Amino acid sequence: MHFDIFNGDADGILALHQLRLQQPIPDATLVTGVKRDICLLSKIPECRNATINVFDVSLDSNRSALLTLLEAQNTIHYIDHHHAGTIPDNPLLTTHINPAPTVCTSLIVDQLIEGKYRSWAVAGAFGDNLHESASRAASSLSLNTSQVSQLRELGELLNYNGYGTTLSDLHFAPAELYKALRPYDDPFRFLAESEDILTLRRGHEEDMALAMEQQEVNPGKKNRVYIFPSTAWARRVAGVFSNLRAREKKEAAHALIIANDDGSLRISVRAPLNDRKNADTLCLSFPTGGGRMAAAGINQLPEEMLDTFLERFQMTFP
Repeated sequence: MHFDIFNGDADGILALHQLRLQQPIPDATLVTGVKRDICLLSKIPECRNATINVFDVSLDSNRSALLTLLEAQNTIHYIDHHHAGTIPDNPLLTTHINPAPTVCTSLIVDQLIEGKYRSWAVAGAFGDNLHESASRAASSLSLNTSQVSQLRELGELLNYNGYGTTLSDLHFAPAELYKALRPYDDPFRFLAESEDILTLRRGHEEDMALAMEQQEVNPGKKNRVYIFPSTAWARRVAGVFSNLRAREKKEAAHALIIANDDGSLRISVRAPLNDRKNADTLCLSFPTGGGRMAAAGINQLPEEMLDTFLERFQMTFP
């Protein structure tokens, strides 16, 4: 039996897509969720003697479940770019983990398969807000400016679809979106033929129009903080909005705060693009925090800790 476990954002989906174009396993069981649903290995606790591929979720956040699966004699291939902590030494575990802030999982897979489906990796890097890395990868392909822009849109739309608290917030469940991509080895044919892209494009335009009406909290400071209403559109657009603002002001850090239904706060953090570090350190210092050096988040920050978070945010990015 085979499992493909992947983050529900552009990077997770397109990392998996590249590897399965190279190594098809059509009957693999798919395990995924919304972008912040990262403890995915715990969803198959009874699995034994299987082959498991994992894409774009933190090993450190899945450590307990990973050790349980290894004890059950599962063979695991782990590909990721998030904070991993100490990697278990086990002959059943193979890892390709690179937490460098200019690398994403799609680019790691691209290296593993020697660039065979690099256009998909370019889209994945754009989706992860790694525009310079995406452009460098694209430079090795015979693409015109319009085609690079199309790959950027594809990555950003796939990434946009992954954000939400529950699957009901999303336009498409990530597993279904991956299945829609699966028949295509050419991203430009997918863009030309897919009705799903039209749905994502319309949703993105509508949600971003609402997001751009939201005002910065305490404007005038170097770093920027935004508070969005607790709505489905706000949850959907959190990632692409944060990435856009980060590209606008590369010397600044950015934080986006949205209330959860239980009264806790959901926070997205972007380190300055001129110095892509410490977003993970900041968020990991709070309950339910995680991520990578350039971009991280907190799933359920207690409301009474907001002032503490804001203080540490400004101190982390002086």
